[in-house]
Amino acid sequence: MKRYLISIVVMVAVCGAVFAQSYDIKEMTPAVKSALEGRKARFSELKALKSQGLVGETNRGYVQVFGGDSTVKNLVASENKDRKAVYLAIIDQNNLGAGALDAVENVFAGVQRDKASSGDKIQDESGEWGVK
Repeated sequence: MKRYLISIVVMVAVCGAVFAQSYDIKEMTPAVKSALEGRKARFSELKALKSQGLVGETNRGYVQVFGGDSTVKNLVASENKDRKAVYLAIIDQNNLGAGALDAVENVFAGVQRDKASSGDKIQDESGEWGVK
């Protein structure tokens, strides 16, 4: 079975021990392909908006608007739609169940915080906004 570039690791604590499990995109469905292509196409523009302070990374794995016009809002809406499509594909393809969305969003939020550039707005786990 071919593995794709997107993989998450979910840490689970059981009786004091921590277990890590990796989950991947296992099938490049048309929906996943479209979502990934959309994210790639808007990457540079989104990065520029982050550096201008117009958008930031939430603690739920999505992007939030802080300023700008309808173009910015539309770009963020498209990005968030594509991110959710990827999250749902990971859940579906790894048989994680409907309750796994929070965990997947949290994992990706951490990844996005770690990847944020200096000066980007990020929301910490408690919901407070700051600048990396």
